[in-house]
Amino acid sequence: MIRALTLALTLFASPALASEITVFAAASTGPALRQVAEAWEEETGNAATIAPAGSSVLARQIAQGAPADVFVSANVDWMDWLEERRLIVPGSRRVLMQNCLVLIAHGPAEIAPVSLTADYDVARHLAEGDRLAMALVDAVPAGIYGKQALTSLGQWEALASRVAQADNVRAALALVALGEAPVGIVYATDAAAEPRVHVLGTFPDSSHDPILYPGAVTAEAAAPAAAEDFLDYLSSDAGHAILESHGFGVPE
Repeated sequence: MIRALTLALTLFASPALASEITVFAAASTGPALRQVAEAWEEETGNAATIAPAGSSVLARQIAQGAPADVFVSANVDWMDWLEERRLIVPGSRRVLMQNCLVLIAHGPAEIAPVSLTADYDVARHLAEGDRLAMALVDAVPAGIYGKQALTSLGQWEALASRVAQADNVRAALALVALGEAPVGIVYATDAAAEPRVHVLGTFPDSSHDPILYPGAVTAEAAAPAAAEDFLDYLSSDAGHAILESHGFGVPE
């Protein structure tokens, strides 16, 4: 009896097992969310695996049953798409961060950033055979925003046939960083993280939809409580400080 009681007390006193979550994250958020995950793990004892890719790819994978606990999208449309299919937990969705869209070029900056208006001809940077690097313009948020911006400035029709479309924004960034494309359209945070490119200019906010990153717990999350806690940490002062250090804007 005493031995059984001792065992029961030992089990009762044991610390709760740590939770492990998988975060499907828009490609542009990968480095920032990895740093957030490290801080969250140190504070909570839980563990988070960050799996970055294009938002469209990740949303479809979740719809097909991929084991994600949290989804962070680079636009509201793909989160809406999952919500319409009841694949995120009601009430868990919130805007986590925001971004800007920039035109980048390979190599070091030679002049100060210019104002990207309808009068600025993006095609001036493309010699014969050159391509403008963008994420997939009909599926990936960065590509969708880029197409919106060029359309708003009256330049999409002239550039459409000269676009090199990449699977995600980080792949588009790599094309310019490696010199395979002279210019590209990416997020400001991507440009800031890559020393082999420089910003030619920032597209006006009015030229495209607001670049907002919603996050939510998935309906099939294996560790929903830990997933919610991770989103809470992202929304905390500590989480905001990390996001801002990577160049993201955060909600008021």
